Amino acid sequence: MAAMPAAAPALALRDAAFGYQGVTRVEHLSGDLPAGSAVALIGPNGSGKSTLLRGILGLAELTSGEIEVLGQSPRHARRLVGSLPQADSRDTTLPVTLRHVVTMGLYRSLGPVRPVGASGRRAVSEALARVGLADFAGRRFGELSGGQQQRGILARALVADPQLLLLDEPFNGLDRENREVLLSLVQELRAEGRTIIVSTHDLEIAKRACTHVLLLASGHTPTQPGHPAAFGSLDEALTLEAVAHAFQDTTVELDHHTVTTSRELE
Repeated sequence: MAAMPAAAPALALRDAAFGYQGVTRVEHLSGDLPAGSAVALIGPNGSGKSTLLRGILGLAELTSGEIEVLGQSPRHARRLVGSLPQADSRDTTLPVTLRHVVTMGLYRSLGPVRPVGASGRRAVSEALARVGLADFAGRRFGELSGGQQQRGILARALVADPQLLLLDEPFNGLDRENREVLLSLVQELRAEGRTIIVSTHDLEIAKRACTHVLLLASGHTPTQPGHPAAFGSLDEALTLEAVAHAFQDTTVELDHHTVTTSRELE
């Protein structure tokens, strides 16, 4: 009997580099991320974490190398990818309700003129219930707490049933209650077989929710692009030596919760 073909990786990088307007911000990225896995993306400010996430979405330029997302180009795979951007990049002054924000997650698959319809409204209600915000659907988004906003944006990412989720520093500034809710959701989503990439420097998140680690190091000067320090399973990649290289700090310590160095972490 012939062997079954191996499942295609959720993300495949072949010496890939990403940047903006021809300027590379992160480079020499190679490796495969298995479908259904979760990777913690760890590194100092300037190492290219957000640029990599935007490159997976096709929003940052592929300046060299190759990338496949769910077996396709980033542009063609975008409808299968959900994202939660950094909290400080979102406009909370718009006069829209939480329900409107979550509904925006359907627009990519529906197109600009197709109505949401009953199935779309049901998907929005289910996504809000999943993040524990069903009772807040009619609340103005800007009036919600920071943790509720994070959960609402996660609902927006989930409403279109993505295969790959990109989470950019989703736990920053959250109180313990919202942090635990979000962490439990990440664990549940991974258990469902979704692939997750989460940018963080919190080791508790990496150890409780992730299967792999990608450590990015910043360049030796501000104009040099970031590059990988290690990539692999938690046991293989999350070592003192690799973290020290990523943060360019020989005083690095690893405890249960975070990476601690003599430099300020972002």
